[in-house]
Amino acid sequence: MVESKDSEPNTARIPVGVVGAGTMGAGVAQCFAAAGHPVVVVDPDAAARASGPERLRAGIRAARLLRRQDPGPAEERVSWTADMTALSDALFVVDCAPERLPVKAEIFRALDRICPAEAVFASCTSAIPVAHLGSCTDRPANVIGTHFMNPAPLKDTVEVATATSTGADTLRRTLGVLAGLGKKAIVVGDGPGFVSNRVLMLTVNEAAAVVEAGTADADTVDRVFKDCFGHATGPLRTADLIGLDTVVDTLAVLREFTGDDRFRPTPLLSKLVADGSTGRKTGRGFHSYPSPKSTDPRPAGADSHV
Repeated sequence: MVESKDSEPNTARIPVGVVGAGTMGAGVAQCFAAAGHPVVVVDPDAAARASGPERLRAGIRAARLLRRQDPGPAEERVSWTADMTALSDALFVVDCAPERLPVKAEIFRALDRICPAEAVFASCTSAIPVAHLGSCTDRPANVIGTHFMNPAPLKDTVEVATATSTGADTLRRTLGVLAGLGKKAIVVGDGPGFVSNRVLMLTVNEAAAVVEAGTADADTVDRVFKDCFGHATGPLRTADLIGLDTVVDTLAVLREFTGDDRFRPTPLLSKLVADGSTGRKTGRGFHSYPSPKSTDPRPAGADSHV
């Protein structure tokens, strides 16, 4: 159900943390900074931190151009560090780290040690159940899923996932914060992939299987979805935008949590990732692009958000 209409926007400026300086992390940081929040972005990768400010500036320029909005001095509100203890004052933390269970588990254990007792731990996970992430802390009531879509500054809606352990106050605060960012929220229950990726990842995998079988090429598959169903874009161009490495990581999580072999990546999808053809960010995937759309320096698999 869409909750944002009933949610009072929280416009209070609170310290915000973002874990992960990849494409999604920079985009989420931009959303909070544009709304006036001071943001600390934490990432152990020096190259990602070094390129973060330029990627943030590019996002701000795009927001001004495409949305005719002036986010003000958003860049000045964002700092970049490798030190997790810099989040010791953060009251709202968004995990935008790779979609890999050991990585996220360690992050949530660290946040549990470092952050204030009242801090909300929101994860931009695309597939890992919220209850699993909450079990990595001593305060599962504070853990919630906030599945921002890519590119986060230009997408109006966030899929918010709640486990049975998620506290009512955590949900209320999260909806208020998102409303303060100008985002609508669709609240769903917990489960592998929630709604969006439980359906989308299987669609992408089956679309890849259709191409692999020779039934249709990638352009034709996408045209069917656009022209017959009225979708804005087809599943394979969507996969290229997400990043095929991210798709493979997400499928692995879904297969682990569901035990369903339908989520095993097709050989074609696995081959494209192994060849470095991971989508728009590399200039090639199921489709070819004139130039990479991202200056994120990290290798395939380093960013993980759908």
